[in-house]
Amino acid sequence: MTQSKEKDILRILGNEVPLGTSTTINFNIAKLYTSTKVEIPIIIERSKKPGPTVLITAGIHGDEINGVEVVRQIIAKKINKPDRGSIICIPVLNVFGFLNMDRFFPDGRDLNRVFPGTKNGSLASRFAYQFVNEILPSVDFCLDFHTGGASRFNAPHIRVDQKNKRLVGLAKVFNAPFILYSKNLEGSYRSTCAKKGIDILLFEGGKSQNSSKDIAVEGVKGVMRILNHLEMLKPTFEVPEAHAESIVINKSSWMRAKYSGLLHIKIPICKHVEKGEILATITDPYGKMRHVVKASNDGYVINVNEAPIVYKGDAIFRITKALEDE
Repeated sequence: MTQSKEKDILRILGNEVPLGTSTTINFNIAKLYTSTKVEIPIIIERSKKPGPTVLITAGIHGDEINGVEVVRQIIAKKINKPDRGSIICIPVLNVFGFLNMDRFFPDGRDLNRVFPGTKNGSLASRFAYQFVNEILPSVDFCLDFHTGGASRFNAPHIRVDQKNKRLVGLAKVFNAPFILYSKNLEGSYRSTCAKKGIDILLFEGGKSQNSSKDIAVEGVKGVMRILNHLEMLKPTFEVPEAHAESIVINKSSWMRAKYSGLLHIKIPICKHVEKGEILATITDPYGKMRHVVKASNDGYVINVNEAPIVYKGDAIFRITKALEDE
């Protein structure tokens, strides 16, 4: 954990927020074509007791609803009211995408590929620049919530750089069912935090334009475990019971459709399968063709393509592999 930046006064976007304050600051960077303001609420809860500042975000991709639901529940259940320190919640970072159920910003850019942004660049880049320079400097630790893209349903997991042993330890505290070792991508929020020495955990679970109760529960419980670890969770909350130790994923691979057709999934996400086990069938619409999809190796199914139809070559299952597997 980086050294706490906690001060009596928290300064964000030109606003001064003292200890013991609950407030919402609206982050406004651009308007719609109609001149209507688009404001991003930043919900701040500060204890009277000093401590770390935790930033909890979702909706970097506007169509990733499940992450938004996790942060919403954290606020609604008042988990974001810390026993010490400060908690900043931003349930929807990409409001433009959220309004249109679109992954991207109106300029067609992926917000999570333009960090740390530029002052005079594209709309997404300007937003990232403002966020990095006006909000991030006050923060000690970040939790960012995502889902799988398109129709791909991700098993609940934390993504973390294996080289950062401190973050690996925090990922185990979060205790999602899986921990996926993943390098920081250039231009991502996670990469920017790493370069600035700010600890960040990225949670993935579910799929875009979909809300899963089970995934939301995993996210909320993980946040509570982290806050308890930081001695920020109010004693009125019961710390969620831990899973068995998180399953660490070093290696995984995608299985791809050998035929185009209707996809019929036969197994649940997170299942441990054996090589040759039936995972799905692919059929044509006319009752003439039926292809059985079998597991290519032993492992856990951590991503399932839930699209009703697929084309030859489409990724349909992501299965973990042991390091010694070819």
